[in-house]
Amino acid sequence: MVSVETGARLHFGFQNLSPAHPRLYGGVGVGLREPSVVLDAERGSTVECDDDAVEPYLRAAVNTLGVGGARVTVRERFPRHVGLGSGTQLALACLAGVARAYGREPAPRERAPALGRGGRSGVGVATFERGGFVVDIGHPTAQFSTGPARSDSWEVPPLLGRWSPPEKLRFVLVVPTADPGPSGDREDSQMRAVVEQADPGVADEIATLLTRRLLPAAATGDVEAFGRAVGRLGRLNGGWYTDEQGGVYRPPADELVAGLADADSVVGAGQSSWGPAVYGVTTVEDADRARVAAERALEAVDSNGTVRLVRPSDTGATVRE
Repeated sequence: MVSVETGARLHFGFQNLSPAHPRLYGGVGVGLREPSVVLDAERGSTVECDDDAVEPYLRAAVNTLGVGGARVTVRERFPRHVGLGSGTQLALACLAGVARAYGREPAPRERAPALGRGGRSGVGVATFERGGFVVDIGHPTAQFSTGPARSDSWEVPPLLGRWSPPEKLRFVLVVPTADPGPSGDREDSQMRAVVEQADPGVADEIATLLTRRLLPAAATGDVEAFGRAVGRLGRLNGGWYTDEQGGVYRPPADELVAGLADADSVVGAGQSSWGPAVYGVTTVEDADRARVAAERALEAVDSNGTVRLVRPSDTGATVRE
């Protein structure tokens, strides 16, 4: 029996979505300790899973590894398609569990393309490996333009860098009750539309933001500067997605981000990936007040949803035999 535990991730945005530049995408994000995926895997003669939503990930892992079968019990997982990267974490958790059950190394980065993961952003794969705040270099535009290429023609983008989050950094995470974000063919179609219309000048502004503000803040552990920078990165990204998601942020994330941004306990706020999950950057000292601000913002949009304070991850997935 092998147990695997891995946390969610926040995706702050991309460095470039315009084909006018030589590299496309380039994900920026951070691993979280929770919410998490926890599952147990063991050898089997067929594919068996007690969670229908997870079975396709298990089947893909079994096929990729070329083993006879596996049995997986899902003890904990978080909702799919809310902007927290559940698909990649479930796929890699199944891969790691089954591989170790058969005495093999998971090699998540090498095998992720065969599982359909890492095709745009490498953030989820990188945070599964080691956690932390990560920035990847994206894909060559000529090779990987408006949609995922064949899995045998690309690799998960290498990291530009990885930084350990400051000890005092916290996120207030808000997931409103709302329709799930796009996935599969629908997401591919929307991304193609975004890329075809993306203003290349926005990427230039993001490059300046990244090198002059965000990376120095990450390197020095300046939480306030980090929060302001990731919030700005998310807003610039939202300008690319306006036509596809109904605004810079997808409703009701727009009102939630505004409510968090107005709180003096939050130093930056934004939407993770397609949402509807929203994050606010705060500190240990301001965490309780940030939670109250998030709860008020959620009440203001008349959504049940959830609010939680979470710590960034600095270790990646845990695999125990």
